[in-house]
Amino acid sequence: MAKRSDFKRVERDFYPTPKAAVLPLLPHLKANSKFFEPCAGDGRLIRHLEEEGHICKYACDIEPLDHRVCKRDALDVKFVSADYVITNPPWNRKILHPIIEHYANMVPTWLLADADWAHTKQSSRYMSMCSKIVSIGRVKWIEDSKMTGKDNAAWYLFEPDANPTIFVGR
Repeated sequence: MAKRSDFKRVERDFYPTPKAAVLPLLPHLKANSKFFEPCAGDGRLIRHLEEEGHICKYACDIEPLDHRVCKRDALDVKFVSADYVITNPPWNRKILHPIIEHYANMVPTWLLADADWAHTKQSSRYMSMCSKIVSIGRVKWIEDSKMTGKDNAAWYLFEPDANPTIFVGR
């Protein structure tokens, strides 16, 4: 949730990924791609991608909320057999950064995160692995809410030796 919000955060930063946040990513994926979702939660991101013809090879979460999601810590996965890792991880830097480090050298890794992250000092050590940033703007994280979040979001593609980073605006 937004850094400027006065709302109480949801436990474990569990904000299911709305379809509107997935649509800008779709043109950047290979048709019928196979993906792995390591922070799958209730499987919402999986369902959105599968509706578009993509195939989930494996999904896990520390507290799964869908029968297709295995109970497993994302950082315990040692091998990924898929075209991509695609996930909306917790935006907490203590979780986000290790996920980047863990997966970026295994397979191209798409992470949904706050757009401001790319402009912080702490992102500098990861930007050499960031080949693409796809802006999606503000997201309505809570379905029945009348408001969107207060922060812009973006999809980040991480892979080895990615410079220069391509930015795709809205």
